[in-house]
Amino acid sequence: MASSSLKKRKRDASPGPREIAFKIASHSVAPAEVGPMLVSFPSLEAPPSTAFRCYRKKTKTSTEADGEGELTVAGETDAVEFESNQEESQRVASAGCRYVIAVHNKRTSALTVLPTTLSPHVLTHRVKALKSIEPSPAPSAVEYFQARTALGETFGTKKAKAAIRARERNRVDVSAMEGVMDFVMAGIDKGAEGLMTTEKAKEVADSNRPIPPFSATATDPADVYPLHGIIPEPEWKALPVSAFFEAGGAHERKDALPFRHSQWVNARVESTMEQSDKGKKRNLKTLFYIASMMAFRRATERKFKAEDLPEKLSSVPGAVLDSLLARFTECPRGTTEPCTTPQLQLRLITHLLALCLRVDNYAADYALIARDLSLAPEQISTTFKSLGCKIVKLGERERTRLGLPDSVADEKRAVLTAPVEFPKQRMKKKTR
Repeated sequence: MASSSLKKRKRDASPGPREIAFKIASHSVAPAEVGPMLVSFPSLEAPPSTAFRCYRKKTKTSTEADGEGELTVAGETDAVEFESNQEESQRVASAGCRYVIAVHNKRTSALTVLPTTLSPHVLTHRVKALKSIEPSPAPSAVEYFQARTALGETFGTKKAKAAIRARERNRVDVSAMEGVMDFVMAGIDKGAEGLMTTEKAKEVADSNRPIPPFSATATDPADVYPLHGIIPEPEWKALPVSAFFEAGGAHERKDALPFRHSQWVNARVESTMEQSDKGKKRNLKTLFYIASMMAFRRATERKFKAEDLPEKLSSVPGAVLDSLLARFTECPRGTTEPCTTPQLQLRLITHLLALCLRVDNYAADYALIARDLSLAPEQISTTFKSLGCKIVKLGERERTRLGLPDSVADEKRAVLTAPVEFPKQRMKKKTR
């Protein structure tokens, strides 16, 4: 017995290697037939004994013979129903998730690989006992806020709980204000009686613009800024133009101007002298007044004395000089000597540019005017915009109307249109 117990038990002989025949199917499953299917259970997996069936949803263009249409995989147990979700299945297929399917035949030990790849059908489940229960409605904003507050009070940090208590203290009880709401609204209406309407506020803002008097309803650019709103009639009658006709040439006409260093004024005087229409004298008077304003601006840029201006601006008529002093200078409190301010200088320039628009047929060369005024072109273009102009390139039709050559096609001009539209003020961003 001892010798027999010491003998080791021999291991059974292992079976030989199992052979499996591997082959690739010669053809795929026909569209009208159902072959192996690949499904995915994202949450709840069905028992292995669950039977599944395939259904095809016929489309408008499909027929019973071709068998084409959306394929639905469905199955059920005693408690749960399973059905493929078409949207999720299409999303998985479009993402490139495809698999190679092989079918193993246990009887013949053959492994057959299908020649086409398949995309899985994503299954969703539904509990049968809950089908008769209607889904609960989505919580309202008040309910969501109350639930969030309760959650914060239970599990929140000290800082979060302090914020909740502070919010509760600052909350307004609307129900407590129901009895006094009528008195509050009556007080608001009474306090708003003296406030300006939107139209009145716009009129006040337009009247405070540092620009000449304008017509917001004019349909012709010539009527937007009336001539005598810029040059009063007594000054207009005092402007001399006989020197331009008596001059023997361009040099003498240049000497007749109060400001001789403006290329824009000198060029417009010469082009006006070549005209033969009735507006020739009107343009010459306007150009003389523009030159007077340029000379007045140069003389009053620095500290000056009013009694010295008639000598410095000897070619400017006295009525014009007195009007310019009255409109574009002011006497500080406690003094009698006039002086200018940046706001008055801007007002003078806007009146000057409005006259330049009239001479240039409401398409002014703002870059040349900026050089004559020794200012940056951007500053003059901004001032033109405050007059309601747009800085644009002229088209071929506009250049032909103004008599301009094609060489200025790439140059921008300040163009005034009617009815006039002023740029809207930009609202400043709130700083935190």
